[in-house]
Amino acid sequence: MQQYLNLFMSFFKIGTFTLGGGYVMIPLIEKEIVNKRKWINNSEFAEMLTLAQSAPGPVAINTAIFVGYKIKGIKGMFATVLGTVIPSFTIIILIAIFFTEFENSKTLERIFCGIRPAVVALIAVPVINMLKNNGFKIHIIIISAVSAISVWLLGISPVIVIIVAGLCAIIYNTFISKQC
Repeated sequence: MQQYLNLFMSFFKIGTFTLGGGYVMIPLIEKEIVNKRKWINNSEFAEMLTLAQSAPGPVAINTAIFVGYKIKGIKGMFATVLGTVIPSFTIIILIAIFFTEFENSKTLERIFCGIRPAVVALIAVPVINMLKNNGFKIHIIIISAVSAISVWLLGISPVIVIIVAGLCAIIYNTFISKQC
């Protein structure tokens, strides 16, 4: 029972103190689960993160699902998902109740403008950590840059970019990497 409570509280803390969405939670989840609690190692976390990003739904919830299931099965999965969801759900309900009082607040607008750069940095941290853990391979950097440019400048749908990247990975791993 204590392990389930620890899972719940770890993800509840992450869910409570994270602003900016699911990708911002990733470095906090990694710090808590891999570095502090040592429930899983870096390579397991990288694999779970890849699966979480590939699966439909919010990346933070998907990550919570994979981590909870890996550590304590179905019950662990429920503990981590509830820990992740309850803070956000509660905050959104409170915002909805009091929104009319703050909707035109210049102070609140300035606060969120100040938070944006920190959110971008928190999103970049998992990418940098994954590159450090797996080595800075030039083909990964090129694929990432081409993908970003395709979506950002060329207006290609991210779905198309993901499908093409997936097909290229299958072709590379099936035919090219085995010949080297």
